[in-house]
Amino acid sequence: MVIQRLQSLLLLVAAAVMGCFTFCSIAQIQTTDFTFNFTSLGFYQEGIPTDGVTDSVIHTWYFFALSLTTTLLLLIDIFLFKNLPLQKKVCIVAIMLTVASVVTCGCLAYNMAGNGFITWSPLVCAPFLAIIASIMAWNCMQRDYNTLKAVDRIR
Repeated sequence: MVIQRLQSLLLLVAAAVMGCFTFCSIAQIQTTDFTFNFTSLGFYQEGIPTDGVTDSVIHTWYFFALSLTTTLLLLIDIFLFKNLPLQKKVCIVAIMLTVASVVTCGCLAYNMAGNGFITWSPLVCAPFLAIIASIMAWNCMQRDYNTLKAVDRIR
């Protein structure tokens, strides 16, 4: 007997918001010379710089890989419903990777900004929503696990 209800929807929401976080612009960093657009793939220079240097890009592949891995792990976790203990473990790992994504994002942005000004996108709240949805999904999994144990005990 497998119970799979609300946690599938919560994991899907968490994967969707982490997917948006992975592929959309997170912040704008304005320095004295130019403006950078910050995505999980890196920092991309916007507009024409005043000093004549063009194509200034700083890649952050490790941040992209971390964020994408978290998104894929949340999607895979939806389909692990037949093995509830494994689904709970994968959910915990996804929560830890989401926290690591938040920390990495903050460190990258504030190290790049220096004396500049950071304008955060509303999308910066996405990992926090993913963490909340993942914790709620884990609680639903635990409730289902307890229900299955109670049914097995009655048999």
